[in-house]
Amino acid sequence: MSVETQVVDEPEVNRRDFIHIATGAMFAVGGAMVAWPFIDQMNPSADVRALATIEVDLSALEPGMGMKAMYRGKPLFVRRRTEAELAELKDVSISELRDPQEDTARVVEGKEEFLVILGVCTHLGCVPLGTAVGEKRGDYNGWYCPCHGSHYDVSGRIRKGPAPKNLEVPFYEYITDTTIKVGQEV
Repeated sequence: MSVETQVVDEPEVNRRDFIHIATGAMFAVGGAMVAWPFIDQMNPSADVRALATIEVDLSALEPGMGMKAMYRGKPLFVRRRTEAELAELKDVSISELRDPQEDTARVVEGKEEFLVILGVCTHLGCVPLGTAVGEKRGDYNGWYCPCHGSHYDVSGRIRKGPAPKNLEVPFYEYITDTTIKVGQEV
């Protein structure tokens, strides 16, 4: 029994193949050069990057006071809670909350008296009342949304009404003992 081997002639790389490869490479490089300005224009502009973070001075806040600031086009609520408000939060059973979250998960350790939240109701995006002195604070002494009646406690957690989630806590960090930086660099 003989085994026949078949020899396959491989075509040689010639000048025409080189031209095809070089032309394809030039199209790829040219396409990337044309596409880059379109891709680059989607990066955030300098004015948007400037609004990506804000610094808030907390030194003027006395216990029981709150303040509003604007952050990325949304109201930012900062509240310095009293000892009585902090004690009241410890009595809340997590199992009775619609969106269960411990107060300690919503604040920075060691600075529990300061609460930083976005002032946008999680139901339909209204701005809740309760930051300024004398504003209605709802049934739980926190915030009250006048649009549809959601009530939040002094930790910004939903307690009553149609809102499905707690008020959002943005990323923030302490720069000094009395100044926070809200947001992250873009």
